[in-house]
Amino acid sequence: MSGIFTLDGKVALVTGAASGIGTGIAEILAEAGAHVIVADINEEGVAHTVELLHAAGHRADGVTVDLSDEHSIVRAVAEVVASHGAPWVLVNNAGVQDREYLLEESVAGWDRTQAINARGPFLMTREVGRAMVAAGQGGRIVNIASMTIHGMMTKGTAAYIASKGAVAALTSQTALELAEHGITANSVLPGAVMTPGAMAAKGPPTEGPACRRGVFGMNDPRDIGAAVLFFATPAARMVTNQRLAVDAGWSLS
Repeated sequence: MSGIFTLDGKVALVTGAASGIGTGIAEILAEAGAHVIVADINEEGVAHTVELLHAAGHRADGVTVDLSDEHSIVRAVAEVVASHGAPWVLVNNAGVQDREYLLEESVAGWDRTQAINARGPFLMTREVGRAMVAAGQGGRIVNIASMTIHGMMTKGTAAYIASKGAVAALTSQTALELAEHGITANSVLPGAVMTPGAMAAKGPPTEGPACRRGVFGMNDPRDIGAAVLFFATPAARMVTNQRLAVDAGWSLS
């Protein structure tokens, strides 16, 4: 592949890439020529996604990481940098979305969600950002936030929405502090996507505005991957501190 939408010769690290949206992102970036590093806590899932990418003729490797554990993140990023150099692209995608009603929310549930969904991306950004700056070649950081921060809500998602709001705010600060190093930071805001994680989420049944069908139906994980691809390529070299919603026209419905 050639042109402004290519990632030939670039390393892309995608968290939560063992399934769901993360796998869709990994596929799209690999198809654009990136050497994809599949990062996930699920070791078997990592191996499976890497196999899928290899079978399609793409370059891919895997690394296990627990986003709730700082030491795990530091170790995983160090392994990637040692083997592949500083990634050109970091996609902070991994997250959890278990539901608890606001007045029944447990501190344990709240803290787990923030640790994985908000603190995890911060730590990944810190570690990969340091490697990008040291390499001196610039880079792209793409964070997966959520349309929930703009009103696509369901009951029981206070912890989730708070964590995704933190991710969106982190993106802006990242864009500000890393611009001088040629590193951009942007967010993708998915609408409804049917994924294993969404299907397996614990808690009360979904109820609220998010249940309203978008004009174009349900997003596919690859739809989110396409938005990530734009931010990751030379096509977006002048784009930073921006949010791109992929909501299947939900905002029009």
